[in-house]
Amino acid sequence: MPESPGGGDAGALPQTTEKPQSDQNAAEKTDAGPLVLSKNAQKKLAKQQRFEAKKAEKKAAAKEQKRKDVERKRKEWEESLAGVSEEERAKLLESRRCLRKERMEKRSLEKESKRERLTVAREQGQNVVVDLQFSHLMNPNEIHSLVQQIMYCYAVNGRCASPAHLWLTGCDGEMDSALKRIPGFDKWIIEKENRSYIEALCDQKEDLVYLTADSETVLEELDLKKIYVIGGLVDRNRWKGITLKKAQEQGIQTAKLPIGNFMKMSSSQVLTVNQVVEILLKFLETRDWKTSFFAVIPQRKRCQSDSEGNAEDTVEGEHEQNDDLTASKKKCVEEVPSNS
Repeated sequence: MPESPGGGDAGALPQTTEKPQSDQNAAEKTDAGPLVLSKNAQKKLAKQQRFEAKKAEKKAAAKEQKRKDVERKRKEWEESLAGVSEEERAKLLESRRCLRKERMEKRSLEKESKRERLTVAREQGQNVVVDLQFSHLMNPNEIHSLVQQIMYCYAVNGRCASPAHLWLTGCDGEMDSALKRIPGFDKWIIEKENRSYIEALCDQKEDLVYLTADSETVLEELDLKKIYVIGGLVDRNRWKGITLKKAQEQGIQTAKLPIGNFMKMSSSQVLTVNQVVEILLKFLETRDWKTSFFAVIPQRKRCQSDSEGNAEDTVEGEHEQNDDLTASKKKCVEEVPSNS
């Protein structure tokens, strides 16, 4: 792991010169004082807080609407039964049982099909690694956000006709505990490693490619022989360049997605883990970067001209990832296979 900013050299000798008492007192006062955010940081924090509040409101509203829909359907069903003869009532109940059985059989077939696709992907699929060795740099909310993204990755990969072979490496400490709290996580058809990817894939180090927006190398094509690594870090731009530095220190290749060749981003080209995974999956399906980017990257992250000029290329129902993660969590749990 690269050292945190401000960390000293591991091989440096300790300094024996002591600071004057006045300097020490000043330092202690500085350390003890409250952290003062810059105006820009305050604005970002306020914006994030507004987003979280709005997200919570949407979630509560959706939950209430679902409750009302369930209650409405229950009343409609009871009314339909109350207004018919006993014979008709028996027919309705039998019809409902048959429909429920059909749905369960269909779901069972879908789960089995998913299990087969993911099993085949273990041998033949594109290897994609999520590097989870950054949990010590994230607060609990950011770790929770990353776990949600990983759940989305697994769900969307399972729905692909030709899924990738997903790896989670560095599953240790708080990150490991958070992942194990996911219902059915132990049954996921995915590689879970407590070791780092460098240790787990030491015999394939020359095939490792760390995907980072800071790389100077543009990824033109996906190579089945390569193993693409994605940094599992939700950092609100606090740790710029950390994944590039890590890859360089480990002596492995780096590359960045060719986003700039097809669209202009309204901010940085840093995407969430689930967005990167979904872009790779879409490219594996289409072999077209432009289609993949416009299908996955939300309009709010693009410049207005790109959003308008390429509206015809945008897949209907484009994913607004931050709003979809909660719904995907439920979908992911429902699709967990019964055995690994």
